[in-house]
Amino acid sequence: MKKWILLIAILFGTSFFFFGTKKGKVIQHTALTFVIPVNYINESGKTVSERIEVPEGYNRVETKNGSFANYLQNYALKPFGAEVINYDGRPYVYQSGHVGVMEITVPSNGLQQCADALMRIRSEYLWDNNIQSKIGFNFTSGHFCSWSKYAEGYRPKINANKVTFQKIAKTNYTKQNFYNYLNLIYTYAGTQSLFDELPAVDSISKLQIGDMLIKPGSPGHVIMIVDIAENSDGNRLFIFAQGNTPAQSVHLLKNPNDTSISPWYELEMNAYLEIPTYYFNNTQFMRFK
Repeated sequence: MKKWILLIAILFGTSFFFFGTKKGKVIQHTALTFVIPVNYINESGKTVSERIEVPEGYNRVETKNGSFANYLQNYALKPFGAEVINYDGRPYVYQSGHVGVMEITVPSNGLQQCADALMRIRSEYLWDNNIQSKIGFNFTSGHFCSWSKYAEGYRPKINANKVTFQKIAKTNYTKQNFYNYLNLIYTYAGTQSLFDELPAVDSISKLQIGDMLIKPGSPGHVIMIVDIAENSDGNRLFIFAQGNTPAQSVHLLKNPNDTSISPWYELEMNAYLEIPTYYFNNTQFMRFK
């Protein structure tokens, strides 16, 4: 307990130093997540939609069985109170920014960072629904790398920004080789490639579960919508999940800006948005093809 009190004091002190800056605001709001409880939580909930309750006057968006949106709403969570774990097996130093940890392993190689974790979730959805032919991503260089070609034995030969693919391995469609493919994607794709490759969503009313808020770059960051609620006036609320850098457990985020609706978020397109420990200058959403 003393450790957390000291950490909160340091955060508040640091935020005072940055008073008036965006970083200062993020630090202040992050400190609040240690002490302000969240609402709308069913601690016994074992999936995203079971864990997060809907505010009065809102209804959870219904999704079609077999869809990516339905897959995310029903994604399994670890028991309430589970810690966010780094790739090296150690607990992340900040444990007050989440309300749930998703049941997705964190490889010890450290490659599965923020964008990578979401690409894995998308790829596993396609795998589990026998749509493996659609698994594929652009490298940051712009070159497309599909699971199908990788499984056939094709591997990239990379020379600066020039990429060619050559068949140098045996055909292998196993699940283990699928994860070898994802490690390759983690190495050569990221927030910038997703931002460059994927179509943008231009209004709040069009946002869907599975859409991602991306800040491209190195480093950049990305978070994913994993649930949506809507009221009779058309107002919408959103739940976000993120991986992180260093590679760590994918987790559902608290809302440090408006604790009255946390963990739900209200959104405004092309606006500033804070999440625990991070901020986006411009809400630019993209959608997997």
